[in-house]
Amino acid sequence: MDEDTMHTKMGVRYIYPNDEKETERLDIMHKMTEVSLGGKLNLAPIPKNARRILDVGTGTGIWAIETGMIKYRSKVPPNVRFEVDDVEDDWAYHQPFDYIHCRMMGNAIKDWPRLHRQCYEHIKPGGWAEFIDLDLTWTSPDGSLRDEHAGKKFNKVFIKTCRDAGIEPCPGLYLEGWMKDAGFQNIHAEKFVLPVGTWPKDKTLKEVGAWNFLQINEGLEAFTLALFTREAGYSVDEVKVICANIRKEIKDPKLHSMFYLHVVYGQKPESPTSSYS
Repeated sequence: MDEDTMHTKMGVRYIYPNDEKETERLDIMHKMTEVSLGGKLNLAPIPKNARRILDVGTGTGIWAIETGMIKYRSKVPPNVRFEVDDVEDDWAYHQPFDYIHCRMMGNAIKDWPRLHRQCYEHIKPGGWAEFIDLDLTWTSPDGSLRDEHAGKKFNKVFIKTCRDAGIEPCPGLYLEGWMKDAGFQNIHAEKFVLPVGTWPKDKTLKEVGAWNFLQINEGLEAFTLALFTREAGYSVDEVKVICANIRKEIKDPKLHSMFYLHVVYGQKPESPTSSYS
């Protein structure tokens, strides 16, 4: 077996279900993100000789497997292994990584600054970390999404309820600052539009919107049932009505809903001066 190793580390504090339907939705999210990034699995300049890569919160493992397949043309490459652990506990790795990848961990992480510090601590000098996550604030470029729409009402309640529960639902907004605070340098930040539906004229955005529509349509109950009934005082029937109204709305081509995907990556200095080196 080659010594190259692709690790994964999974968080356990997660408000969404862990079933077959959610697994399918996560794979849809992966495809949506890949299309948004121009067909790439990541944007950070990972060196070709990188030997140790960590995928934080691997989900279905699809990113790790596809990244490993770049070198090994097999279903589960021999350089990929999975580890179930709590990502917010102290990490026990004794060898640093060349690259750490963390994607779509909103609503799973309580202490984002600490996660960034742990990533910094466990990267080799000169290595890279990359965070890809959402700003879930629904908006529209033309004002077609208004406060009275079910989707907008749901979005406001969702964000407030998450934050009241100590969970940040829009970590994409803060990734760049957290990376700077942890000590990373050469930080690059990009923002991508995620349309809800196929309303954009741009071919790529239309495809991204189709994947986004699919994952939202498939996942509405997953997003809402546990959170709204346990934390916001809604009944199951009330949540089902909300989901039905949103599904009806997002089929309307005149409603141009969207939110943003943020990609931020940075490098650990070759000669770190931080206490986390």
